[in-house]
Amino acid sequence: MIENRDLLAIGHTAFDYIIQVEDFPSPNSSAAIDRMKNLNGGAAANVSIVGAKLGLNTALVSAVGGDYINSEYQKMVINMGIDTSNMIIAEDNNTPTAFVLTNSNNDQISYFYWGAARNFKNADVPLNAIKNVKAVHLATGDPSFNHRCGEVAREEGKLISFDPGQDLHMYSPEELKHVVELCDILFGNHFEIDRIKETLGMSMQDLKQSGPDIVVKTYGKEGSTIYGDEKIKVDALVREAVDPTGAGDSYRAGFLTAYLNDKPLEYCGKFASSVSSFIVEAEGCQTNIPSYEMVIDRMND
Repeated sequence: MIENRDLLAIGHTAFDYIIQVEDFPSPNSSAAIDRMKNLNGGAAANVSIVGAKLGLNTALVSAVGGDYINSEYQKMVINMGIDTSNMIIAEDNNTPTAFVLTNSNNDQISYFYWGAARNFKNADVPLNAIKNVKAVHLATGDPSFNHRCGEVAREEGKLISFDPGQDLHMYSPEELKHVVELCDILFGNHFEIDRIKETLGMSMQDLKQSGPDIVVKTYGKEGSTIYGDEKIKVDALVREAVDPTGAGDSYRAGFLTAYLNDKPLEYCGKFASSVSSFIVEAEGCQTNIPSYEMVIDRMND
C-alpha cells in the first residue's frame, strides 16, 4: 500500500473542561471556580489537529461516544481533512472527558473520565491506518492497545513516537518496557521521563539503548532537552501563559512536523517550542493553533 498520510495519532479524543481556580482545595473542603470553558481536546486529537494545521497529512484513531457523532468537534476534524475512518465508535457511551484545573501558580490537577475509551482494550489494531502512514504517534490511551499498535507499526517499518503522558501510571513496568523498546522517539515532561527511568531502573543512556534513538524531555517554560547522538538544550519561547493546557501535545506535533520534514534535532526542538508558545496564549488545547508560517516568523524574531 502506498503511504499517503504523514502521521497517525492513536489515543484519546476528548471534551475538555478547562477550569481556573485561585487555589486547589484541601481534602474535605471546596474552592470557588473563577472561570470554566468547555473545549476540544484529547492528546491524540491535539497532535493530529495541530499537525494538520502545520501542514501534515494526518489520521486519528480514538474511541469516542455517541455524543461525538455530529458534534461540532467531529465536523471540525472532518473539515480539516483528517482521516477518522478507523475511529472506534461506542454510541451507548460518552466520549472521554477531561477536567483540567489550573491554579494561580499555573500548577495543574486533572481528572479524566474514560467513558468510550474503555473500548480500546478489546478493539482490533487499525492495520490499514498504520500501513497508510509514515509515522505512528502513541499518545495517552490504553496501554495494551498502544502496545499492540506499536508492535504492528514496528512490523510495518513505521517511525514510532510514544508519549504516555498522564496515563503513565496505568502502564505496568513490563508494558512500559515493551512500548519503550518499540519506539523511535520517546516524549515526556521531566517528571514523566524521570519516572520512566525509575520504573525501568534505567539511566538515560540505558533508556536510549533499549529502544528510542531520541528522548525528548520538556520542562515547560524552562524549555526542553533532546537526547540524540548528543544532548541538545532548547530554550522555550516565553510568552504570557494564559493556560498551559495542551502545550505538551502541541510541542510533540511541532517536533514531529519538523522531524518528518527531515530537519535536524535542534531545529525540531526550536520549531516545537515556537508552536507551543502560541497554544499557551489562549485557553484550551486547540484555540490558538498557529500556521506553519506563523511558527517560522516567531522562531526568527
